[in-house]
Amino acid sequence: MSEQLHKIGVVGLGLMGSSIIVALLKAGCEVVAVTPLVEEFEEGKNRIIEQLQLAAGMKLLTEDVPSYRQRLQVSKDFQDLKPCQLVIECIIEVEAIKREVYHKIELEVAADCIIASNTSAIPINILQRYLERPNRFMGIHWAEPAYATRFLEITCGELTEVRLAEMVQEAALGWEKEPTLLYKDIRGFITNRLMYAVYRQGFELINNNTVDMAGLDKCFQYDIGSWITIMGIFKRMDYIGLHHYLHTFEQIFPKLTQSDVVPPIMDSIIKENGRGIHNLIGLYPHDEQSASSLENNFAAFNEEIYLLADRYRAKLKELNLTETNGK
Repeated sequence: MSEQLHKIGVVGLGLMGSSIIVALLKAGCEVVAVTPLVEEFEEGKNRIIEQLQLAAGMKLLTEDVPSYRQRLQVSKDFQDLKPCQLVIECIIEVEAIKREVYHKIELEVAADCIIASNTSAIPINILQRYLERPNRFMGIHWAEPAYATRFLEITCGELTEVRLAEMVQEAALGWEKEPTLLYKDIRGFITNRLMYAVYRQGFELINNNTVDMAGLDKCFQYDIGSWITIMGIFKRMDYIGLHHYLHTFEQIFPKLTQSDVVPPIMDSIIKENGRGIHNLIGLYPHDEQSASSLENNFAAFNEEIYLLADRYRAKLKELNLTETNGK
């Protein structure tokens, strides 16, 4: 682990923020967790402990839970961020609130402290304009649960000092991540951008009555889901053979939808304030039992797939396929 980024602050103790905190504690970092919401303080502390216990249950921790708590400081005061070498903002996706939080962070931290956002919705180019020292700002995008996935996207804005982003990338290896560094800020970053393309094509097929939602989900789940963890999309192409794709690309690419509107089926649910399993109004019919079952099954599956993928991770690294012809 990089000693340059050993003391890390996290602002925001929601589900994602607490998950990031556990990931950093698990990696051996000292963490200062600050909540800008007074009402989130006790709930946030409890959530961190719960996630530590979940990580322990997955056998991801090398020490007992109290040992990790000793490296954690939970606070309501931004002044406690003073000794941090990196501060990660993980709050609501509202620019005005983020701007206020960045101001409070910059008032306290040293001039060489890196400041980052876990945003998945607002461009880094926009957010970094709110800082007095925009060169030290970047995106650090995690997947949930942060302590049980290898995913990490580090995104530079137009004004980001690349050296600092590369420093975070190096440190992330010590956090047990497989970090991807984006030298340019693009909307949706990488994974979200790819998935939104999938959503757009999927909704088009459903709206045209080509397939129902459950049928489309099954195709995605049992085909792509069977190989995506082990090889990714471009290694898959090499595995299948590139010659099989050329004719298909020529035939299908022109037929893909270019729709730029929210799909009608989703728009109607949003107007009902639908939030999926969180309020039982979603694309599928949910009740308390099905929502709970989905959460529990995903948690169990995530544990098993993390451990399974990890068994092959070292073997794949031995192949040294990190460099590509397209670099």
